[in-house]
Amino acid sequence: MKILHTIAEIREFVRQVRLDGRTVGLVPTMGYLHEGHLELMRRARERCGAVITSIFVNPTQFGPNEDLARYPRDLERDARLAAGVGVDAIFNPPVEEMYPAGYCTYVDVERITENLCGASRPGHFRGVATVVTKLFNIVRPDLAFFGQKDAQQALVIQRMAADLNMDLEVVTVPIVRETGGLALSSRNVYLEPDQRRAALVLSRSLDKAAEAVRAGERDAPKIRRLVEDMIRAEPLARIDYVEIYSYPGLEPLERFQGPALLALAVSFGRTRLIDNVILEG
Repeated sequence: MKILHTIAEIREFVRQVRLDGRTVGLVPTMGYLHEGHLELMRRARERCGAVITSIFVNPTQFGPNEDLARYPRDLERDARLAAGVGVDAIFNPPVEEMYPAGYCTYVDVERITENLCGASRPGHFRGVATVVTKLFNIVRPDLAFFGQKDAQQALVIQRMAADLNMDLEVVTVPIVRETGGLALSSRNVYLEPDQRRAALVLSRSLDKAAEAVRAGERDAPKIRRLVEDMIRAEPLARIDYVEIYSYPGLEPLERFQGPALLALAVSFGRTRLIDNVILEG
């Protein structure tokens, strides 16, 4: 497996892959890999002739007072894990390679970025859309793989790729969870043992909501209150949002008959976690 740090190096790698007649799969990450990332890479390995994962902690998607400086980084560990699932190359550029002096071009996806994490983290999806556009232009993958845990992000990337006529398929892979139900995230490493136990309320509340929908409940505010009440009963939890929107359009809902996204963001101490479930109305 190769570890490449410049745009010229990764483009030459892709050129050689194309000469061999192989398709290219890209798994964009910010590193500190976990089983959720590895599942994306396995899916890419199944469908593509060559698998590239990018490891880049993208500064433009972090807001003031967020965790850019303390975001976990360990390239040696990540390389070992990626090699173990068959990744062919890691693209690990320095910030100045992606955003050289004088850089002033950004990508904005409107409407579907105005709620959920887009509302609570202004500018976040501008940074996400910009860096992913750059990665797509640099690598030119046939397929790109994203996790359902970041459901809004996956929808933003799909919308961007469609609107800008990008010649690739965006694949969304289901959430991978720990045994107790906690959705895997690189930020889980921040959690103290008591916070980790408390965070299990997130998946429990989503399960309870899905159970209510299966029993026939279609009132979105009632389902939202059910989830909020469960989370508020956990003393260590601090709710950022609990929302239900149409899926994939992310339109506000009072009642729903088709698929809906129940998404939440909750902090435990300084650690903000997100999770979601698709409710089949």
